Amino acid sequence: MAVNAAQAADTPSAPAYEWRLPPGFPRPAVPADNPMSAAKVELGRRLFHETRLSSTGRYACASCHRPELAFTDGRAHALGATGESVKHSAMSLANVAYNPAFTWSGTKVRSLESQMRQPLFNQHPVEMGLTLSGAGAAVEALSAEAPYRNQFAAAFPGDAAPISMANVIKAIAAFERSLISGRSPFDRYVYDDDATALSDSEKRGMALFFSARVGCTQCHSGFNFSGPVIYEGHEKQAALFANTGLYDVDGRGSYPAHDQGLIDVTHRAADMGKFRVPTLRNVALTAPYMHDGSVASLEQVIDHYARGGRKSPHQDSRIRPLSLSPTERADLVAFLRSLTDREFAADPRFR
Repeated sequence: MAVNAAQAADTPSAPAYEWRLPPGFPRPAVPADNPMSAAKVELGRRLFHETRLSSTGRYACASCHRPELAFTDGRAHALGATGESVKHSAMSLANVAYNPAFTWSGTKVRSLESQMRQPLFNQHPVEMGLTLSGAGAAVEALSAEAPYRNQFAAAFPGDAAPISMANVIKAIAAFERSLISGRSPFDRYVYDDDATALSDSEKRGMALFFSARVGCTQCHSGFNFSGPVIYEGHEKQAALFANTGLYDVDGRGSYPAHDQGLIDVTHRAADMGKFRVPTLRNVALTAPYMHDGSVASLEQVIDHYARGGRKSPHQDSRIRPLSLSPTERADLVAFLRSLTDREFAADPRFR
C-alpha cells in the first residue's frame, strides 16, 4: 500500500546524526533505507562488541576488528568463531564508509549492509557462524533484555518489530560508517598547517611517497590513501585492484591455487593476483601486511616494492624496481608511520 505525504510526515524518526569530519574529508554516502542517527550508531557500537551474535557466544565483530589496532586483529589470517582460519587478513575498518567495494578480492559487495551478511552467515569458512546456531536464537537473546529493547526502539522508531536481524545489520553498518580517522601527524601538517607535526625524516619520506620516481600515489592516492573513494554525491567510483608481484608460483605469474585474487570471481586471466588496494591510514597499527599477512613489517613492505616485486607476467606495470638508499627507505617508513591517528585508535566512542 502506498504511503501518502501526510502519513510519511507522521512517521517517527530518530534525530539526525552529527558528523564529526576531519578537515579535507567529504560527507560519507549513506543508503536511503538506513539513515544515520546517534541512537543507531550507539546501538551498532554495542552490537559490534556483542558475542551473542556468534554461534559459540564467545566471538564478536570486535574479535577480528580491534579498535586499538585500527580495527584489524594483528593476525596474518583472521580466525572465525569456531577457530577456523579465514584465508585473508582482517582489513582495517578505518574510513570504511568511503569504500567503493568490500573484501580483498571481490567487486560485487558494494555496501556495508550487504558486507555484514558475509561474516555473520558465511559457512566456508565459518566466521560468526550464525548459520550454525540460527539467527533467530540471537534475535531472541537480544529481545530478552530491556536495554536492547529500548535501544532498538530508539534506533528504529516506528518499526513495529524493531529487534530483527535486518536491523542488527543496519545498526552495525551505521556504527562502522562512524569510524572516521583523519587526525594523524600527516593531517595536522597538511590541514592544520602545523609545520612541527612531522619530523625532518617524515617530511623527506612524504616527498618520496608523492614523487614520480617512487610513485606510491599511483595506487595509494586521495585523502584515504586507497585510490578511488565514494562519498555523498560521488557514489559511482570503482575500487582499485592490483597485482603487486607478491607471488609467482609457476614461473608464469600464478598465485597460490587456494587464493588467486580477483580472478577467482571474474575468471579472467588478466585478474590473476589482483587484490584491492587498501588504505594506508594507521598502517603502523595493522601489521602483518598484504592480503594474506605474508609481509611482517613496513620495512619488509618497502623492500618488496624496491625489488620491483617478482617481475611476473601478471604483475602490475606500476610495480617496478626502485633505487632507494638506506636513508630513503627509513624516511618512507617514517612517513608511513606518520599516518597513524592515535586519537582514533584510543577513541572511547568505539570501545
